[in-house]
Amino acid sequence: MEVLSIRTTKREELIDMTPRLADLIRAKGWEKGALLVFCPHTTAALTVNEAADPDVARDIVSFMHGAVPSHAAFRHAEGNSDAHIKTSLFGPHAMLIVEGGSVRLGTWQGVYLCEWDGPRDRAVWAQFLPG
Repeated sequence: MEVLSIRTTKREELIDMTPRLADLIRAKGWEKGALLVFCPHTTAALTVNEAADPDVARDIVSFMHGAVPSHAAFRHAEGNSDAHIKTSLFGPHAMLIVEGGSVRLGTWQGVYLCEWDGPRDRAVWAQFLPG
């Protein structure tokens, strides 16, 4: 298993991890199989979505900020229940196809770390499954 370290800079943001995953795949010489990426945090998640237009990531953050506001009457003492809910809606993992030494994504797709309670130091675990 490989660990990618990511320092987030805002309370809520989507960080495109696609280039880092591509670098990892190249560095390890992984040619064909699957790559499982997992986020071991309860207030951060992973998603695959459009990476060509940065407004999409900003729109997702803006929508989630309004849909699950941080100022709602939550009971969790740490004050970050909204981050836990947002993480549950997105999920902790993505399974990606690796073919020809690169991750196979749709034309416009990228892999994002979804930060909902930053800024923080985050980890994403990556496990290659040869195939």
